Amino acid sequence: MGGRLHLVDGTYELFRAHYSKRPSHRLPSGQDGKAVLGLTHSLLALLDDPSERVTHIAVAFDRPIESFRNELFDGYKTGEGIDPDLYAQFELAEKATAALGIVVWRMIDFEADDALATAAKKFSKNVDQVRIMTPDKDLGQIVSGKHIVQVDRMRNRVFDEAGVEARMGVPPKSVPDLLALVGDSADGIPGLPGFGEKSAAKLLARYHKLEKIPPKAEDWDVELRGAERLANTLRTHQSQARLYRKLATLVTKVPLRERFSDLRFRGVPRKKFAPWCVKMGRAKLMERPRRWAE
Repeated sequence: MGGRLHLVDGTYELFRAHYSKRPSHRLPSGQDGKAVLGLTHSLLALLDDPSERVTHIAVAFDRPIESFRNELFDGYKTGEGIDPDLYAQFELAEKATAALGIVVWRMIDFEADDALATAAKKFSKNVDQVRIMTPDKDLGQIVSGKHIVQVDRMRNRVFDEAGVEARMGVPPKSVPDLLALVGDSADGIPGLPGFGEKSAAKLLARYHKLEKIPPKAEDWDVELRGAERLANTLRTHQSQARLYRKLATLVTKVPLRERFSDLRFRGVPRKKFAPWCVKMGRAKLMERPRRWAE
């Protein structure tokens, strides 16, 4: 065992780059390339960061945005409303990532987060640490001790198990239950009426899982404002709460074809990266990589 496994949410990185204050960029073809260029710069910065010490890495993308969860709940997130200029860059983003010598996972029935969760669980025994590179709260459920951690690069924060609990008010195992109660607007999970983050976290910090919360407020041994109303909501919306929890629970058995050895970063391959830089209209990008494949 040795090294680190970095698992990157490529969809998040694309959205972040597209809506950032970076200057716009048009490819020689005329296509908008701001998001994919931002992704490329972000991945290069990660690969070259001596504090991150990347030895193994993979990037996951949602393409399409829809997944099996849309069959479970009509209100779940879709690709509707996404800026067409951004959506058109997803295929380019996958090619850019591959040109850097990084494994790409394109999710179709599952989501990028499911791929990250699966890889974190599957390969954790092979490395000193797994670093999940996204601030999305749902990935908190995968964090384990200091071995599997979540990284918010924008804010330079690392969440180990204690950090997840401090951030969300519940341990990792209760994160799907928490999101079932309070909802997750990014994923289209509405949550239950009346539950805020503080009330839901306080209840789940004590009982951990939805099923273990006593049905009557008088049996709760935590004090909450409006406890009777919240208990009634839980009783009358049990099926919805369990559905929302299923939506928020990440799949950890996505069929990833790569072996752990395939994820080793061996350096940027010049023969792939050079023509990609030309295609991007940024030949000077060739000066950026510090780790080249032999």
